[in-house]
Amino acid sequence: MRNIARKGIHYWQKPSAANVPAELIENGQNRVIDASLTLIRERAKLKGELVRALGGAVASSSLLGVPLGHNSSFLQGPAFAPPRIREAIWCGSTNATTEEGKELNDPRVLTDVGDVPVQEIRDCGVDDDRLMNIISESVKLVMEKVRAVSEKIGGPLDILHLDAHPDIYHAFEGNKYSHASSFARIMEGGYARRLLQVGLRSINSEGREQGKRFSVEQYEMRTFSRDRHILENLQTRGRCEGCMHFSRCGLSHIEPGGLSFRDVLNILYNLQADVALSSTQWTG
Repeated sequence: MRNIARKGIHYWQKPSAANVPAELIENGQNRVIDASLTLIRERAKLKGELVRALGGAVASSSLLGVPLGHNSSFLQGPAFAPPRIREAIWCGSTNATTEEGKELNDPRVLTDVGDVPVQEIRDCGVDDDRLMNIISESVKLVMEKVRAVSEKIGGPLDILHLDAHPDIYHAFEGNKYSHASSFARIMEGGYARRLLQVGLRSINSEGREQGKRFSVEQYEMRTFSRDRHILENLQTRGRCEGCMHFSRCGLSHIEPGGLSFRDVLNILYNLQADVALSSTQWTG
């Protein structure tokens, strides 16, 4: 019944919008966008002021949720992930101390600035082209995030991509914003100087061709034991961005056989790089 009601609401929205001046709709959308993103910016500013007041840290890692899943080709997990990730971080069965002894409840180590209200913005009729620009401006999600950071530091990044899939289709299922096409956009835009993809176990012919086209360094699970010493001693020449795609039982796939969480930690612990930013996508 809920699905029928939801469809009915959208059914009435479309013909009603056709009779409304485009300028009125755009102005309303702008107000919603500004109000939504102002909350995130102000929370981030407040947390930054708190870190500076406490002292002892130049910067803090910020946790920002992006509940965006409609461009996923199969599971829609990312749209529901942010609150579940927070629940896991603060689960009563564990403490807030990392393996290196850092306390996550110290705002100088981790600050939570909330979620981008993606669905609310989409419900106002904002299309994907504009939505990606909004996210790029304030949140910098995946390809848009890489572009924004690359432009800010004055040059392309080295990217370490931990995933079972290369996500480098030209336009998966005709969608240039598909999660499976994000790295094609990044490499086309020249925002990455070097792309290393680790943990791959599902590469088709297009993925291999695109990898050769963009000179991607692709490390597959079938040769992981041979490549382990290389991957656990990675060096980058400049600023590095890390992307991880997790599922319930491993890296990207529900099925076993890929990188374990410990494999990922070993790679990250030994990474020799200045990390500019990191992002995690969670499905399942």
